[in-house]
Amino acid sequence: MHKVQRRPPPRRQAVGSWTLTALAAALALLALTVPSRLDQLTPGVLLRLPIEALALLGVAVVLPSRLARTRTTLAVTAGLVLGVGAVLRLLDVGLFEVLNRPFDLLIDWRYAGALVETTHDSVGVGTGNVLLLGAALVAFALVVLLPLAVLRVVRVADRHRRPVSRVVVVLVCLWLALAVLDVRAGPRPMASADAARYLADQVDRLSGELDEMRRFDRDVARDPLERVDPREALAGLRGKDVLVVFVESFGRVAVEGASFSPRINRVLDSGTRRLADAGFESRSAFMTSPTFGALSWLAHATLQSGLWVDRQPLYDRLVETRRLTLTRLFGRAGWRTVLDVPANTRGWPEGRFYGADQLYDSRNVGYEGPRFGYPPMPDQYTLDAFHRLELAREDRPPVMAEIDLITSHAPWSRTPRMVDQAEVGDGSIFDGMPETLPSEGDIWPSPTRVRAAYATSVEYSLEAFITFMTTYGDDDLVVVLVGDHQPATIVSGRDAGRDVPVSFIARDSAVLDRIEHWGWRQGLRPPSDAPVWPMHAFRDRFVAAFDRSEQTGSVALSIR
Repeated sequence: MHKVQRRPPPRRQAVGSWTLTALAAALALLALTVPSRLDQLTPGVLLRLPIEALALLGVAVVLPSRLARTRTTLAVTAGLVLGVGAVLRLLDVGLFEVLNRPFDLLIDWRYAGALVETTHDSVGVGTGNVLLLGAALVAFALVVLLPLAVLRVVRVADRHRRPVSRVVVVLVCLWLALAVLDVRAGPRPMASADAARYLADQVDRLSGELDEMRRFDRDVARDPLERVDPREALAGLRGKDVLVVFVESFGRVAVEGASFSPRINRVLDSGTRRLADAGFESRSAFMTSPTFGALSWLAHATLQSGLWVDRQPLYDRLVETRRLTLTRLFGRAGWRTVLDVPANTRGWPEGRFYGADQLYDSRNVGYEGPRFGYPPMPDQYTLDAFHRLELAREDRPPVMAEIDLITSHAPWSRTPRMVDQAEVGDGSIFDGMPETLPSEGDIWPSPTRVRAAYATSVEYSLEAFITFMTTYGDDDLVVVLVGDHQPATIVSGRDAGRDVPVSFIARDSAVLDRIEHWGWRQGLRPPSDAPVWPMHAFRDRFVAAFDRSEQTGSVALSIR
């Protein structure tokens, strides 16, 4: 006896079909109207009317029924474009939260490897892989589901041509009225054309890439410092040890405008007094960094090369050239040159561009202590090891070094505690400390805790630096202390700008006299009205200040 299969009632089938169609339409509408910034993601997004959806429905009902294959191809293609666009917009949201800029299709895919490594270093391999896999699955689902959603909507429109045509005409008229009257849902117009505009922006960015590369190549070749004698150009620093110390994520927000700024300012003001007691004077200002939230190497290359390096392709281009860096210039003038990059855990071929005699990283400074999340070692150890390996050596030439302090690198968890400087040793004194400190899981559920943790990490980096100066500094030490970029948007806030503090520190009054014309302010804390330089101007202005002929004016440098 054959079993008769029961079918659901026609009405239930129809309700389920229309529900699925409504969900498909809602997904497509969200993909067309979702903003590129988290602060714009408001309920008003649901009240917007995208012209792209009306255009697609219009084409679907105009095409004759016999062109079903063409209609299917059109729907799937539109869905794929919409899916890719939705993924790019989600990437925009992420980058605005970190770098305060949108995702750049030409550039940012190159950071995939760095993103994986940073995630693993910050939250561990297991948790990091879960987060990365989740993000990949969301992207894959959008690229798969949106073509299916658009195809379903188009097929339903084809089966109901007459009513859909009328609805499209009414909605087009409504869209025109909303556009003319500039009716808004929150900050954004209800008559939406975001998807089309987004694609147009991507095309414009692609078309401008070649022009930017050609301009940059011309700037690389026109180096005013190639015409100067390095020994003459740096004569005002003869016999001095010169350190350029970058503090990770030390931005203007650290010293003004944030709830935590008073905490950091107390450290800077106390540090100014401690340095003065040790015989040092300091002058401070601001510089505008080429990057925001991350990509520190762009800032380092900008300050060292005298070129505005705000994108990875420019950096890749630059490191293949012989552009005269500050490190290379000091080397030509007789200094021993050093790069101290503790974040590096493997070879760094691009480092050859700087022309340093010695490269230190996490593998060759003798550290035997624990890792503190992303940073392989505390800043206090980095500075102490640099003194031991370089400054404490007898019968040595003067040293010029770039030193990168990375404890204040995101995610600002497990910030070390200072230990007695005499006990730093090989770093084993830090054993067991990371386990007693707040982890990412303790910090990141709360933006308030994230900001507090950022402040704690910057306080630590500054304290480690000031202790280094007061412990080991002498009459022949000259230091430029500078932030590389502002912290991520969750700390800096939106549209915070790219300014970072910079300080010049020395004991020798003759050295300080040479920079008086800069107008920088006394102390480690720059006031809000302190001068602001573009970071790429520092190299040439620094060299001009210490050129032997600066007082006679016989050498003219191109100061941009």
